Amino acid sequence: MENLKQIRWKQRFSNFEKAYKLLKEGIETSSDISSKLEKEGIIQRFEYTFELAWKTLKDYLEYGGILVNLPREIIKQSFAKSLITDGDAWIDMLEKRNLIAHTYDEKNFETVIGLIKDKYFKAIEQAYELLLEKSRK
Repeated sequence: MENLKQIRWKQRFSNFEKAYKLLKEGIETSSDISSKLEKEGIIQRFEYTFELAWKTLKDYLEYGGILVNLPREIIKQSFAKSLITDGDAWIDMLEKRNLIAHTYDEKNFETVIGLIKDKYFKAIEQAYELLLEKSRK
């Protein structure tokens, strides 16, 4: 069973890695995100990267014997286990992702774009690098 959990989290990490690289590419190649389509693309990439990130953390925690289901619980346990270093950024990401997924408001949209570039990507990148290291073991 433990081997299956290890396989599961590594498979999920592989998907997270692909999404992370697409988000990184979008951020690096869009120094001035000005068109609505570019903004929507960055938001979309952020949404699925964030989704895969917390689900990868969930699978990794389960592999380590910690059972959690809700995203907020997963974030808290990931912070407690030093898988993520900026728990506040992750909770904020969760709240903003929920906000933009359910309502469209130009002001919120602009705020989230700035947060993705200035704060959220760094938090996701930190988790990616740590999980990448663990996936090689």
